Amino acid sequence: MADNSLFAILLRSPWWASFLLAGAITAATAALAPDGFKAMGAVAALPLFGVGAVAAWRQWKAPSAARMAQQAAALRAMNWREFSAALEQHWRDQGARVQAVTGLEADFCVEHQGQAVLVSARRWKAGSHGAEPVAQLAAAMRKRGLSAAQYLVAQGTVSDSARALARSEGVALIEGDALVRMLLQRPR
Repeated sequence: MADNSLFAILLRSPWWASFLLAGAITAATAALAPDGFKAMGAVAALPLFGVGAVAAWRQWKAPSAARMAQQAAALRAMNWREFSAALEQHWRDQGARVQAVTGLEADFCVEHQGQAVLVSARRWKAGSHGAEPVAQLAAAMRKRGLSAAQYLVAQGTVSDSARALARSEGVALIEGDALVRMLLQRPR
């Protein structure tokens, strides 16, 4: 789904926004459409009600702001050994096989359901993240014949050139709240 599509925007918005939009479309159709088309307007708003239900479910299941802040503070206080152990435990809890990778390009190779992903996490506390580590990870990904990689960022900013390179090379940037949510997930 495209990041700027209506459904993607509504999924990121408060759950009630989808219901409000669907209600407005239904009300406008009921007020303005001929009698034979009023039901069609209500049916046309059903996907928006569905998106609202999905958004409500996600938001209900999401950790509280206090829990997120507590986990983010704990994450910033970790050293590399603790952070890497937390990552490995998360992936193992998800049923993945984790191997440490030696070298500067990547830190882990995570295999899950037949798909292998290289992960670079060592610069997770850097104040700024440029394109060079992303380029190294992408090169290691191509060298191993893999189609996906992840670059984990706990704090700091990611440069626009690094974001563009990650997008073009198929490297997922997992940063900030997304990283905190990832480590808060419970095993399946």
